[in-house]
Parts: sequence; structure tokens; C-alpha cells
Amino acid sequence: MKHTTKLTIIGSALACGAILPQSSQAGGIQLYEIATPDVGLASAGYAARALDASTVFKNPAGLSLLPGSQFQGGLQLTYGSVNFSRDGSTSRWLGDNNGGNAIGALPAAGLFFSQQLSDRVAVGFGTFSYFGLAEKFDDNWVGRYYAQKNVLLGMSLMPAVSFKATEWLYIGAGLNAMYGYMDSEVAIRTGAPGDGLMELKDETWGFGANAGVMIEPRPGTRFGVTYLSPVKLDFQATPAFSNLGPLGGAIFANPSQLDLGLTVPQSVMLSGYHELSRKWAILANVGWQNWSQFGKVDVGVDSANPSSLTKNLNYDDTWHGAIGAQYRASEKWLLSTGFAYDSSAVSDANRTLSLPMGQAYRLGLGAQWQVSKAISLGAGYEFMWAGDMPVTQDSAYRGRVSGGFNDSWFSFFDLNLTWKF
Repeated sequence: MKHTTKLTIIGSALACGAILPQSSQAGGIQLYEIATPDVGLASAGYAARALDASTVFKNPAGLSLLPGSQFQGGLQLTYGSVNFSRDGSTSRWLGDNNGGNAIGALPAAGLFFSQQLSDRVAVGFGTFSYFGLAEKFDDNWVGRYYAQKNVLLGMSLMPAVSFKATEWLYIGAGLNAMYGYMDSEVAIRTGAPGDGLMELKDETWGFGANAGVMIEPRPGTRFGVTYLSPVKLDFQATPAFSNLGPLGGAIFANPSQLDLGLTVPQSVMLSGYHELSRKWAILANVGWQNWSQFGKVDVGVDSANPSSLTKNLNYDDTWHGAIGAQYRASEKWLLSTGFAYDSSAVSDANRTLSLPMGQAYRLGLGAQWQVSKAISLGAGYEFMWAGDMPVTQDSAYRGRVSGGFNDSWFSFFDLNLTWKF
């Protein structure tokens, strides 16, 4: 196949990758799972592996370690089990529907390309989503006046460049162009039969940067650190109301535009990769995410005053740790496993029904098959346990909802292909 034809195919695939959404996760809504082999490692060694083109995001400095041209594409299916269970202090008039599973199955894709330009310079490009939330509850569930549907997606387009400064030092940087989409719905008490509905919808672009450094003191041993800058998504929307009845229609007439801007958190990841022998390698991470600057608003209606529709939430910075191992069973098979922990971005007292977030434990298993010198296929599975996430929200207008998202968990299934040419 001609080189230009290969690039055309890769370009088309990268463009198509922007249409698939990502999912939420319980440690926050900033993801490590971007449809790459790292799913099988629970992301251990994230910023130091530099073994495929997805390093364009995980640590752009690693692009200079990849020879020739490489393409990596992955498909991912996420299934989340996030079910609310009310307790006895929930207002009786809200009913007894717990809302069903708010997450369910969600598809995702990650597509990456790298190109060596010289012995010292390499470039890359990726399209993927590392930030997102998609949840929907039953129409008549007990928390409908706090949250009905929430879709918050960020799709990144990232060009990057890497430079080999010395025989052991690599540096890289990339532009993070993020397309943001928001669609939130919440029920409204109107006094008429049935509930009214308020919807807020907008889309916008935000921009940030990604920078990394990688040190390779000897072959088979690498240390990497990467910094991902914050991205401001300036959402603005005018509430759209439906089924309000005559009285509700008069109360909520002529709504004002709302500033729903949020900040996708900045983060730092420090990783290590070390080959113990020809067969064994160990990997590790330590990371930090700046959730205290996250500006997500909680949407609801307490009165006819438009300013009461939104409020800032109290979040805490989170910490991440991971450890993993890879075993080369044969020349064609590479097996992976990893374990990770992320602290919670929100305390029990500040958790809301619209963003059920908590601490997260991850266990990953993966395998890669070297089909030929040019092509390898991989598969990975990761189980994430979020456990119990208690929630209490109370309002004279919206009622008291008390209980928790109990025994919450997520499964990530990943298939990926790496093509070197």
C-alpha cells in the first residue's frame, strides 16, 4: 500500500473518532481509559511506557522513542452500574422510584498517529475523550427535581511534537483543543398534573496544553512526568421549559441566560517503567488532579428567581496511585495487569445526585498479540469499584432525597490495534 494511501486511511479514522462519547467514572469524570492498552494495566506506567502512539496524550515526550510511522486505534465499551437507593428520611410525596441504573452501556474510541521526522524530532496527533459524564434516571424517580438527565462531554483533538534533547532526555508538548457539549434536564414542580421540565443545552470549544519530560537512563528503564493544563469550557444557556401549565408558564416566563462555565481540572502524572528481565517489566504511577477548581454547577429550580438555578459545588483535589506488571509469555504474546486507587473528589456531605462521584479502585488485565512485524492486536478489561456513595439533598420546594448509590461499579472492555509502517 502506498504511503499516501495509508495516511489517507489514518486521517479518515482519526476524524471518525470524534463522534463517540465517553463515560463517567466514580473517582471524578476525568478518565484514564481512552481505548488503549493501558486499560489492561489499570493505567500503571501511564507517562513512562511510550510503547505506542497514544503517548501523544499520556506523555508527548515519548513520541521521539517511536521509530517510523505508527497508528493506534481502539474501541471501548463501558458498562456502569450506578443505582440509587432511598432511605426512610426521603420525602414521602416524592414516591418510591429509585431511578434505575443511571449509566448502563456507553461506547468510546481513541485514535492516535505518530511520525518520526528525524533522529531527534517526532510529531503526533490524537482524537479521544478523557473527560465526560452521561447519565439518565427514570422520569418519575425520587430525585427528579435535582437531576433527570446529565450529559457532559469533552472531545479532544491534540497535535503534539517531541524533541530528543540528549541521548537520555526527551521533551514534548501538545495543544489540547477540546469540544465541549452539555445537555442537562431537571423536572419542575408546577402544581398541575405531571411535572414540568427544564433543559439547558450548549456546546463550546476550550483550549489547553499538554507537556511532558521523559528520562531514559538506560535501555528498558524510563521515568516520565506529564502536565495537563486546565481547560475552560464557557457554557451558556437559556433555560427551555415545557409542560409548565398556565401558572408555571407565567412564573418562568422570559428566563435569563445562565453562565454555566466549568474548568476541566489540570493534572500531573509521574510514572516509571523498568524491565527486570527480557520477560518481566514493572510499572508505577503517582498523580494529582486539581478538582478544587472544577466549576461544574448543579442545576435545579427552587423559585422563580433565575439566579437560584445554579450554584458552585465544593470539590477536593484528588490523588492517584498505580502499580502494574507486564510478562512476555512468548515473542508473540505480552500479558499485563495493574491495580490503581483514586481518592474522592467530593466528601459525603457535598455529594450531589447529579454527580455521584467517590473514591475508585481499579484492577486491569490485558493481552497483546504480535500478529506480524507491523501489526499487533490487543484486548483489555478493567473493573472499577466505587462502592457506596451516600447522598442527602434537602429543599422545601424540591423535597428531601436521602440515601445512596450503593455497590457502584464500572467495567471497561477494550480492543485495540497498532500498525507500524
